Amino acid sequence: MPNPAAQSTANPAEIDGRASQRWLKQHKALAGRLPLLTVLSGALAGGLLIGQALLLARIADGAMFGHQGLAELAPLLWAMLGLLLVRALLVRTTERLAFRSAAAVKLQLRDRLFRKLIRLGPAWLERQRSGELSHCLHEGIEALEAYYARYLPAVALSAFLPLAILALVLPVDWRSGLILLVTAPLIPFFMILIGKQAEQLNQQRWQQLGRMGGHFLDLIRGLTQLKLLGASRREIDTVAAISDRFRRDTLAVLRVAFLSSLALEFFATLSIALLAVTIGFRLYWGELDFATGLAVLLLAPEFYLPLRNLGTQYHARMAGVSAAQQMMTIMQAEPVEKASSSTTELAAIDTLELVNVHFAYEAEQSALKDIQLQIDRPGLYALVGPSGAGKSTLVDLLLRFIYPQQGSYRLNGTAVDKLALESIHSQLAWIPQQPQLFYGTVADNIALGNPEASAEEIEAAARQAGAAEFIRQLPEGYQTLLGEGGAGLSGGQRQRIALARAFLKQASLLILDEPTAHLDRVSEAQVQQAIQRYARDHIVLVVAHRLHTVRQAKRIWVLDGGRVIEQGDHRQLLNQQGLYARMLGATQEAVHA
Repeated sequence: MPNPAAQSTANPAEIDGRASQRWLKQHKALAGRLPLLTVLSGALAGGLLIGQALLLARIADGAMFGHQGLAELAPLLWAMLGLLLVRALLVRTTERLAFRSAAAVKLQLRDRLFRKLIRLGPAWLERQRSGELSHCLHEGIEALEAYYARYLPAVALSAFLPLAILALVLPVDWRSGLILLVTAPLIPFFMILIGKQAEQLNQQRWQQLGRMGGHFLDLIRGLTQLKLLGASRREIDTVAAISDRFRRDTLAVLRVAFLSSLALEFFATLSIALLAVTIGFRLYWGELDFATGLAVLLLAPEFYLPLRNLGTQYHARMAGVSAAQQMMTIMQAEPVEKASSSTTELAAIDTLELVNVHFAYEAEQSALKDIQLQIDRPGLYALVGPSGAGKSTLVDLLLRFIYPQQGSYRLNGTAVDKLALESIHSQLAWIPQQPQLFYGTVADNIALGNPEASAEEIEAAARQAGAAEFIRQLPEGYQTLLGEGGAGLSGGQRQRIALARAFLKQASLLILDEPTAHLDRVSEAQVQQAIQRYARDHIVLVVAHRLHTVRQAKRIWVLDGGRVIEQGDHRQLLNQQGLYARMLGATQEAVHA
């Protein structure tokens, strides 16, 4: 078995820019033919731009030196107007294709990252900072839009358009073509020279932004505890210091970016000025005809424009590469435990057995030791114990998020590593202390337990959970729209909707983490009744902190230090006068205090 304590992800700093860029280019294929169409459309628009410059030079030469009137020049003027309109349409089409291409890549990459996180499982996710993951999935994915929509097309066009102009200019005016050829490499050279430093700074800033997002999310989640402990003012000062440091680092990146833009504009302007002076003297000396000289002068800014645009979009590349490093870290990560490759299906769970189970997150720190646990019929069962006793680890193991390092875990007499993981999860339901409800209708939230359920089945599950009465009193009944996290409902109402979701799934093993926590007595009684009804035909395991809620359990396992130190029903455990009795006494004293 792999060591769960082993580092399962690569450090983003260990993934260099070249690997990130290769990874980004590989995923360009997710957009299908859209990137190719984007480049073709942009190249065609560039070709029309060259034609437009040649026509303008021809019209100016005819009007000034050919003594042609409006009648003779009208066909050229109409042709130029047509090129202008078609080019405007192509530019608009190129932009739309570019953003559609980026949107397609973003959509599929976000889907792949979500699927990867699901495969990594909760045991891996518990080791990560959720703020950094959220930043990667949102800001990181969004940062790729400029990379795919701006930078990659700019790379292709910076190769096509200057070469096309150079191929046109060299045969008719090799001196001007030579100036273009010599000065053109200066722009990408200084772009890369300055951009390397900016890229390094940007990667540091991106990682800092992810850590800062994780820190802020942790603070928001613990805001109530901070206020109770009187530590909120101290944390405000900490946030202010972190924000100020991030501001200074961002300005450092911007200084380098502005220096890069200044260098690009300076060399492009200097090159165009050199070409203009050279053409001016040659026109004065009669070494060059006006039409050719004007055409070259009109094409010179367009020759450097793709290179300048590439320099501008180079910052999009830096942001994309920085974001890709975090994504590659996730995509290359391995789950704490390998998923079973078995295809053996699991029917309804009738028996559950743990034999000599041992699990440790670190080599010298066991979370579970020699756990013995057996359930062979439906009913209500309970796990109790002080904080840190190993209850959460045992629940993760029962849910098959982790696997015993020693001993065996059997369902219906078969070791779980011989069963298909999806099949196991199809028979399990898990409700934490604060169940997650999503933005959507009440019916939508219940239907998560079985998306194919009919309206009648959803209502039956709600009745079974004791939720039907308050749902009918909502403004639109089952079609009432809930806010994120179940905003608008009380704690007891949220708990009963979560129960209805589990009941709709008809999972043969239901695990609950203190389902009556934070509930008033009326709501607690209703939830308890719903659980006991469900336990008549299913296995229900409750992780209990309020011990009076498990008095009716058929068997209670008392954990301490990762071991089962007591087991039996409520009366048997009281007679033992052990940890359970002391915990129950402490709970009753707290209630009466």
